[in-house]
Amino acid sequence: MPKPKNMSVAESAIPMAIVLLAALLRLPLLDIKPPHFDEGVNGFFVDQITRTGFYHYDPANFHGPMHMYVLFLFQTLFGRHIWALRLPEVIVSLATVWLVTRFDRFLDRRACWFAALAMAVSPAMVFYSRYAIHESWLVFFLVLLAWGAAGLWVSGERKYLWAAGLSLAGMLLTKETYCIHVVCFLLAAGCVWLLEKVSPPTFPPLAKQRWTGADLGAVLAVSTFAVVFFYSGGFFDRSSLKGIWQTYAIWGQRGSQGAGQEKDWWYWLWLMKRYEQPALLGMVCCLVALLPKQNRLLRFLSIYGVGTWLAYSLVHYKTPWCIVSLLWPFYFALGAVVAALTTRYGKAVSIVAVAACVLVSGALSVRLNFLSKPGSMELHATDEREPYVYVQTYREIEKLTGPVFKLVELDPRNYHLTGLFILSSYHPLAWVFGDFPHVAFFDEDKSPEEADADFLLVEEDRVEDTEKTLKGSYFTDSLHLRDAMPDSKLYLSFGKFSRIFPGRAPDFSPSDRPSSPESSAR
Repeated sequence: MPKPKNMSVAESAIPMAIVLLAALLRLPLLDIKPPHFDEGVNGFFVDQITRTGFYHYDPANFHGPMHMYVLFLFQTLFGRHIWALRLPEVIVSLATVWLVTRFDRFLDRRACWFAALAMAVSPAMVFYSRYAIHESWLVFFLVLLAWGAAGLWVSGERKYLWAAGLSLAGMLLTKETYCIHVVCFLLAAGCVWLLEKVSPPTFPPLAKQRWTGADLGAVLAVSTFAVVFFYSGGFFDRSSLKGIWQTYAIWGQRGSQGAGQEKDWWYWLWLMKRYEQPALLGMVCCLVALLPKQNRLLRFLSIYGVGTWLAYSLVHYKTPWCIVSLLWPFYFALGAVVAALTTRYGKAVSIVAVAACVLVSGALSVRLNFLSKPGSMELHATDEREPYVYVQTYREIEKLTGPVFKLVELDPRNYHLTGLFILSSYHPLAWVFGDFPHVAFFDEDKSPEEADADFLLVEEDRVEDTEKTLKGSYFTDSLHLRDAMPDSKLYLSFGKFSRIFPGRAPDFSPSDRPSSPESSAR
């Protein structure tokens, strides 16, 4: 068990340098890609909070309500911008990187620094922290739980009790998959206990606990209040509390059946081979924890990491962003091996390991998040051929949002433009155009009687019927909203948008419409 030592000035700057590197990969160009489908759904829920004053938790949506209130806060403070929705996830991801460096109370300091570095440059950690989804919160609470549990064992201080208690509440408020992690935590603890019957660890005995029953009561009270408050919509929607357990009946069915998201058991290994080579190497390094006289926390994290990977592999329902919950224990395992080799062979080992991690993972992160495909307006971040890119809106949406918001910029009264979306699926458009009171959506079962509007987006199989009712002239263009959706046709009113496209003739006019057989006969 390493004892904390005084750090030199240069060493004390290392954790902040790692966090700074993480920020450089997460903060710039936060709005470079359009809103994701799930971001549009979350933004739509935030708009509901604005209208009703609370978030109605639906157990069929699975994820906990806390994230929605955080998004509501940031949208209220900074406005309806996608970067405002994404900023909280960036902040909590940076906090997680910093928290990993704070494990130096329990593990070799160099191991913690390397683990934090691997997390800072990980393509998955960077990519999904730049989305307004729940994943970064779950990772933070998982790391906080491990930190709190280790601190309770080593020192028994009250702050670690609060960390452990609030992290459990935070997980329950974040995502239904917390139950997998809690079970794996408990099983890993049991496995460590059995392993140490034959292979003693290097870890201090359980410390005298410095918290009281009153402290435990306070932690339980605050955690319970937080869970009840958020799930009940601030006590305005108390009937939603039962959704805490109702969600598992739905989730269990989808998890066992796949619900269209079926992946093979080796899916996570395939993703790690493609993007997360340090984590994959760290998984192999978990075997070191089985050797005699290994750090107990390292053993626990290694067994927990492999166990969680196995559990997620058995679940048929797999979405790529879940990988961030699997990676972080493997960073510690790899960091421990790097630290041990450095002790034996010198600093050159650390230099080579750090350089390889930054060059490989950092380069993949930069490519995935910021670079465009050669000869295309699409980014790698919006290319469905990238396995991490999933139900992502294409940049073609800018064919619509560019002209519309240009008119709004010229005259705010253009928020009252009329718009029709005749689509089978319309997220994230419901959030993007949430400030437009005269926008309507028509799914597969509904169609407008008259389709004239200032702008329209119509799926290709409904274009013919829609054009039969149009009386105005329009600029038109094709628009593919995202993968797995059919092509659509965009219509922009000639009268409204001619100032945006000066000198351009309309592409559609009623006079261009083919005459019906009846009118030709007359």
